[in-house]
Amino acid sequence: MTHPTIALIERRVSANRFDPGHTLPDAEIEALVRLATRAPTAYNLQNWRFVAVRTAGAKARLQHLAHGQAKVAQAAVTFIVCGVLPEPAEIPARLSAFVDAGFMAAETAAGWQEGARAQYADARTARDEAVRSATLGAATLMYAAEALGCVSGPMVGFDAQGVAHEFGLGPNEVPVMLLAVGRAAPGNWPQKPRRPLAQVLEFS
Repeated sequence: MTHPTIALIERRVSANRFDPGHTLPDAEIEALVRLATRAPTAYNLQNWRFVAVRTAGAKARLQHLAHGQAKVAQAAVTFIVCGVLPEPAEIPARLSAFVDAGFMAAETAAGWQEGARAQYADARTARDEAVRSATLGAATLMYAAEALGCVSGPMVGFDAQGVAHEFGLGPNEVPVMLLAVGRAAPGNWPQKPRRPLAQVLEFS
């Protein structure tokens, strides 16, 4: 018998058609984001933010910036998934409960902070980390949505600068992708074919 988690991964699709009459209560949106934040981040930075676009007016504004993609308006919620540029000064606060519980020495946490400061001094490396964290969070959110009976549709076709301005993103926030979540409407494609393992896997 296939494990439920494996079955979930096997059946997930990138949905384009959503039931426009379906809504998600705020508590369920909060549950999805709580699960998304279980994804890993370097140095436990948790450098992401999720803007849940769920009202008709906000959806219309976002749909315009997403080149008119219908799923932005039809889905119960479309998340603007933001990566936040790493801020090493925040690492002690992110790790304080872990240190207080005795899992990590304070000296180790301080070492992480110094390591992050050196690593992210380069602006491109810092932006790469923001994008990486947001992507891991978005992927986790997609599978959480599937587990809770929803479908999802990630989008990279949008005006990033326009989204940042329209939705008040900070200068340290990178809008990495949009992620529509809701109940599927008829007409979605099944999962598209995947390349053979021999083309993507190498043992060494």
